[in-house]
Amino acid sequence: MEISKAEIASASSASKSAAAPELRGAEVLIKALQAENVKYVWGYPGGAVLHIYDAFYKQETIQHVLVRHEQAAVHAADGYARATGDVGVALVTSGPGLTNAVTGIATAYMDSIPMVIISGQVPTHAIGLDAFQECDTVGITRPIVKHNFLVKDAKDMADVMKKAFHIARSGRPGPVVVDIPKDVSFKKVPYHGYPESVEMRSYNPVRKGHGGQIRKALQLLLAAKRPYIYTGGGVLLSNASNELRTLADMLGYPVTNTLMGLGAYPASDRKFLGMLGMHGTVEANNAMQNCDVLLAVGARFDDRVIGNPKHFAQNERKIIHIDIDPSSISKRVKVDIPIVGDVKNVLGEMISMIREGSVKPDAAALSAWWDTIEGWRSRNCLKYDHGNGEVIKPQFVVETLWNMTKDADTYITSDVGQHQMWAAQYYRFDEPRRWINSGGLGTMGVGIPYAMGIKLAKPQSEVFCITGEGSVQMNIQELSTCLQYNTPIKVLSLNNRYLGMVRQWQEIEYSGRYSHSYMDALPNFVKLAEAYGHVGMLIERPEDVEPALREARKLKDRTVFMDFRTDPTENVFPMVQAGKGITEMLLGAEDL
Repeated sequence: MEISKAEIASASSASKSAAAPELRGAEVLIKALQAENVKYVWGYPGGAVLHIYDAFYKQETIQHVLVRHEQAAVHAADGYARATGDVGVALVTSGPGLTNAVTGIATAYMDSIPMVIISGQVPTHAIGLDAFQECDTVGITRPIVKHNFLVKDAKDMADVMKKAFHIARSGRPGPVVVDIPKDVSFKKVPYHGYPESVEMRSYNPVRKGHGGQIRKALQLLLAAKRPYIYTGGGVLLSNASNELRTLADMLGYPVTNTLMGLGAYPASDRKFLGMLGMHGTVEANNAMQNCDVLLAVGARFDDRVIGNPKHFAQNERKIIHIDIDPSSISKRVKVDIPIVGDVKNVLGEMISMIREGSVKPDAAALSAWWDTIEGWRSRNCLKYDHGNGEVIKPQFVVETLWNMTKDADTYITSDVGQHQMWAAQYYRFDEPRRWINSGGLGTMGVGIPYAMGIKLAKPQSEVFCITGEGSVQMNIQELSTCLQYNTPIKVLSLNNRYLGMVRQWQEIEYSGRYSHSYMDALPNFVKLAEAYGHVGMLIERPEDVEPALREARKLKDRTVFMDFRTDPTENVFPMVQAGKGITEMLLGAEDL
């Protein structure tokens, strides 16, 4: 008797399903996270994700960290991803859980951080019916993610998760949202294992740069009279710091980093001209404006970096731009030689070509260029008035911290505002992924969650959060999470009783009309820290800064909140006003 093809097919599918264990959608999700070697998930439970939380309860390999606000869950996962290079994972419920997470998702998107955010959703039959805690997750997050998924069937869960992690970490990294309806997480389906590979016809990021373009770029670079290497966060994201250092050492060219790129090139090296841009150094900004060949590596010519594009374009220069994202090239500034590819690969190829070739940079022209740069550097634009000894200067706090910790295994997080700029200017980073802050979106409230995420990943390292009394109050509830999960961080609040950066702009641009920038009812931060179970310190005199930091460092297993009462009139200089060119800088109060 012959067996029909249909019978063979049904028999094989029956044997497959007999062999495959039946798992709920939530259990398949956990299997996926385990297969991706996820160690930590930051989250907050709610109705739509209870099946997922039930699945978490039944496993022991992944630690779930219960935050106090969904925004902090995404920020903590983001901080973890920035410091380690791994994909950060956060879990939130539907509706307000997801909308609370939006700021964290947008922050990661603007800075190209690899993340997977899992959100709960109302059951599939209720979608679109304005059910309790329903929102259009896919619609809301579409502009701020690299990609998002709505999982409509539990049998697709493993494939979707594989794709989500692949998209998040490959090409130009970014956040991916996976929206899971409650019935999908509950439904049982045969589990055939986690996919080993992923194929996506529409998504194939280029990794290898075009050899001809690289060769052309190198010719231009070696013939330059006034060369400059301008690097951004892309160098850190592709772990290309060693390649950048090798290239700069071989050529002897000056280097600058954006705010996001600090640490990619050592600040202690003479070839480093400091950060450039709105609050960059005189030498970094002038070299940017006056170079004849610019090598841009993993940076995007952001408005805070190059100032007014028209002013920037006044000077003739050839621009080489290496970036993994083709849409970032020639977006704000016209580029002469575009190279699309992974920064690490492209720089590696450049180094090999220099080694194989015989052409060397023009030593005489380079020496003259360095003389010009040293002239700009001699202005010592970051010097500041140490005051009368009665009031703490915020720059002094950061400088003291740097002097104490420069040889230690240290991570610095910051929020957004004046304190962020002082941290970037006066803490001299020699290593990559040590400076963790929000660049593109400029999000207040990230400092403590970032520090919390890093401390979990790097328990042996010292983690300092440099913040201001404005920013810190946006996610201060996470001090509670620090206690619960034993992540002892050190918070340095540069408390000037103002929203400092807003006040600075109001002083300069709005004739001192301080509209709603003064903090009128600040809490007692020492008592607040103690109420959360931590150590609080009030520091009011310059001579107490160093002893307080020394004392805080000794308390290795305690979170310490240091309330530094700093000079409320201090401004961040140098400064380029909005709409001005990057060499049109205010260097101090005398320029106002």
